[in-house]
Amino acid sequence: MRSTGLISASLSLPPSPFWLRWASCGLSVLLLVLQHSVDAQAPKVAPMHVHHVHLNSVDPAKAAAYYPKPFAQTATKTTFNGYEAVKTGNVYLLFTKVSAPPPNELTGAQTSVWHFGWNTPDSRKYDENFRKMGLQIAQMWDAADGKLVDMSSDTLPGLPTQEQILEMRAKGVQPTREGGFGYLRGPDGIMIENAQAGTVERFNHIHMYHEHPICAMQWYITHLGATLPQGRGGAPGTLPPGECKQLYAPPTWPSFAKTGFVRDPAGAVFFDDISISIRPWPGGGLVSTRGHLVDHWALSVSDLDGTVTRLKSEGVKFLEEIHPWGNMRAAMIEGPDRVAIELVEVK
Repeated sequence: MRSTGLISASLSLPPSPFWLRWASCGLSVLLLVLQHSVDAQAPKVAPMHVHHVHLNSVDPAKAAAYYPKPFAQTATKTTFNGYEAVKTGNVYLLFTKVSAPPPNELTGAQTSVWHFGWNTPDSRKYDENFRKMGLQIAQMWDAADGKLVDMSSDTLPGLPTQEQILEMRAKGVQPTREGGFGYLRGPDGIMIENAQAGTVERFNHIHMYHEHPICAMQWYITHLGATLPQGRGGAPGTLPPGECKQLYAPPTWPSFAKTGFVRDPAGAVFFDDISISIRPWPGGGLVSTRGHLVDHWALSVSDLDGTVTRLKSEGVKFLEEIHPWGNMRAAMIEGPDRVAIELVEVK
């Protein structure tokens, strides 16, 4: 799917009877169901850690030099294993040179990778600085009959449907204009989130699309040992029992498509403190990440041979067998909705 200007038509979906049969199953609901439903499905898996996000770029050095501008406290240009790189916390962004602009959601079919991003202590201040630096903002629509804005806090609160927006307008409700999330459009068209949370700047998530988010969460937990976010009161997070294919909620705003954005059912799993956040992609049809702007993301494992043997016994699809990767070893698997996930051996 394609778009005009900054507005991504890949986030736009036609009206569907699914939405009329909506039964909401947001993350807050997921956190209330018993943990035994996960424990019954998931074997114990040796810990894995987010190692890198691998991007294709027409100019890797220029792309790597970009990130210390918006995220000066935590992003450092470097090299790693022969690649131009950015180091942020314990995670790398790696860049492979390609001869033509790699497809992204603005220029090609949608993959299961939506964006990645940073938590920032004052997202609106960051947005002001981005504009002062001349960085490109990926703006969002604040309503179906509305305008383009930089930040979610420039829209009416609560991620409302269009009907709720009309009701709030009638009551005189105003945007909070405090905190919230927004996006940069970076090198090669990459989307980078700036979301207010906590007191320090840090790279904290890879945001995915999956046709059925709860099914994807189960896959990440079962095969890769991902964990669920903490529930209320610090209790472990939970997945609902039974069928993982849930009905889709109606579209809400802000949205990159003027027609709104389907946000639920949603979820997240974690590797250490890095979230693999998930929003639904109703209708399926997500294409392989290979060759696209975000080619794959990677997890580190301490025993690659043992991990590969286990995953093969579980029926996980392999895209690449174990092979030398610079001065290391790696393999590549395919996850839900054709996401490529590299396994890198780190002793």
